[in-house]
Amino acid sequence: MASPDRLGEDSAPQDVLADLAKRLEEATEYLGIEDRRERRHALEEQAAAPDLWDDQDHAREVTTELGRVSSDLEDFDGLATDLGDAEVLCEMVLEAQRAGEPDPALSAELVDSLATLTRRFDQLELQSLFVGEHDERNAICEIHAGAGGTDAQDWAEMLLRMYSRWAERRGFDVEVDEVTEGQEAGLLSATFIVKGRFAFGLLRAERGVHRLVRMSPFDSQRRRQTSFASLDVTPFLDELDTEIDIEEKDLRIDTYRASGAGGQHINKTDSAVRITHLPTNIVVSCQNERSQHQNRARAMQILANKLAERAREERQAELAQLSGERADNAWGNQIRSYVLAPYQLVKDLRTNVETGNVDLVLDGDIDQFIEAELRRRRGDA
Repeated sequence: MASPDRLGEDSAPQDVLADLAKRLEEATEYLGIEDRRERRHALEEQAAAPDLWDDQDHAREVTTELGRVSSDLEDFDGLATDLGDAEVLCEMVLEAQRAGEPDPALSAELVDSLATLTRRFDQLELQSLFVGEHDERNAICEIHAGAGGTDAQDWAEMLLRMYSRWAERRGFDVEVDEVTEGQEAGLLSATFIVKGRFAFGLLRAERGVHRLVRMSPFDSQRRRQTSFASLDVTPFLDELDTEIDIEEKDLRIDTYRASGAGGQHINKTDSAVRITHLPTNIVVSCQNERSQHQNRARAMQILANKLAERAREERQAELAQLSGERADNAWGNQIRSYVLAPYQLVKDLRTNVETGNVDLVLDGDIDQFIEAELRRRRGDA
């Protein structure tokens, strides 16, 4: 984009505005703006019904959807208004230049406005990548240390911090439900829930094995060490289909005292619960609640969600087999490498997106990787 003192020497500002206007028109289509306006009107009528709260579950569904639809439309309409303001501002800048009285401050304001609008359009277009049934939901996340011994356990803790910082950057909430401390340092595993709209849609792009290469702080000779940790992500469903039936005889329930560093990750409790679903060998744990009863209830909720996701994936696999498609060969393999030595580089092996600013990535700046993977999947669909 042109700098303020050169603004108007070529058609760059007008070209940017024309491109943004085109993107706004395209967004009208792929976001179904007119359909959303009709849907908002219908929801407003339902919300105004005097008997709405006779059925509280239905009322919550109506008000939640109304809030989301209204928010989307407000964002879209606000973007359209600001684009119109930028067009007026551009005309003022050009008019001043044609009159031989260029205004550097006005030109700088236009540059800033176009840059801001471009970023906002990028965020708006991200919504078109959320096509999954549960993409708007919260996400249940599990981190597990893999090969690499103490370094891998330390790497698991680094990943927990990275995703917590990423969630904080986005204004999401993070609830850590279970942490198993490593033998010397770091974590063997952690279960946490990221709460925010599109949390699952975003984090599903991070599911897989993450590889770290560095000079080991746990090696007395400071040799280079490669270690692995994995992230698994499941949508958090507040209300599950009735088909998810968990029988008591299929469960092994263990209670134990939470161990580890205390308040760094969890509230200390004597009533931690670990539930093993024997038919599938799925294990879930919770130690963050105040009582054994509450920990068990939360663990059962997480287990039900994991079983629902497993059933959905099995149905998809069956359909893929019938249609002759093959499963993703990359599933369960490393998706990204984080190299701290002998050079600095984070590279996503699926999209080839890379950056040398490793510290920024480990501090939660991972949106470029997430968005690139979502776009890749959309292109492959």
